[in-house]
Amino acid sequence: MNRTQLSQLAVLAAVAHHRSFRRAAHELAIAPSAVSHAVATLEEALGVRLLARTTRSVRPTEEGARLLESLAPALAEIEAGLQSLADRGDHPAGLLKITMPMLAAQDLVLPQLGAFHRLYPDIELDIRTNDRFENIVESGFDAGLRLGEHLEADMIAVKASGPWRGLIVGSPEYIERRGRPQVPADLVGHACIRRRFSSGLIYRWELEKDGKPVVVDVTGPLVLSDQTLIRRAVIDGVGLGFVFDRRITADVAAGRLVAVLEDWCPPFDGFFIYYPSRRQMRPALRAFIDFFRYRERSD
Repeated sequence: MNRTQLSQLAVLAAVAHHRSFRRAAHELAIAPSAVSHAVATLEEALGVRLLARTTRSVRPTEEGARLLESLAPALAEIEAGLQSLADRGDHPAGLLKITMPMLAAQDLVLPQLGAFHRLYPDIELDIRTNDRFENIVESGFDAGLRLGEHLEADMIAVKASGPWRGLIVGSPEYIERRGRPQVPADLVGHACIRRRFSSGLIYRWELEKDGKPVVVDVTGPLVLSDQTLIRRAVIDGVGLGFVFDRRITADVAAGRLVAVLEDWCPPFDGFFIYYPSRRQMRPALRAFIDFFRYRERSD
């Protein structure tokens, strides 16, 4: 492989990530025509179509996807090496790209961002929020935050929170009108507010008691994509909702919400910071991990 092909591979990876020649050009700070030329030249040299193009979309072909998958670790190492030049010795500096669900951003990261940036003013954080598990190597992220059960085995994981717990709740008016479910099977007869992930999948309620897991495919009159909205709808009496307890502690204490099936809602491992194993970790990433990692309280 010559050096020209190395730069062409970087261009190909950017186009595949953004699904757009124009957005890739913007990221790389080159003309869209240069991006198109680089990809076309690479395809001609390799004798295979790497991108499928239509008037509305761009996506890797099967051959292109295999190539990008095999190159992803090497390209990530190269990017990390180049980015390390922005770090002044052991001083944490430069751009960090982090992916996480909105819930983690709101509850874990945003409350501490002021303190983080006062401590590390030369670190630039680019936080992308979605609830899909990202392959951070392929997507060009330095790290991500996700619930522990969603982590891949080849990732290094550091705890970012203590245990979390989901609770099924309803308004007092709804419970009086529809009754209190006694076992998970009773949920089938209730109006349940469902949650849709950004992937398009609707969450099936996962419950457990005495080590026995139960998954309930609930139904109801409303589907939402955010727990804040679900909480509001539950308070208004639309139906039962399954939300994290830290979001509704005050509501339950004030009597605005009533918890049901609590013995089927045990706590589980919370959020983890995950990142790929690399021979040399950038000081900026180390600073982020050390700052946001979870520490058990001594009191």
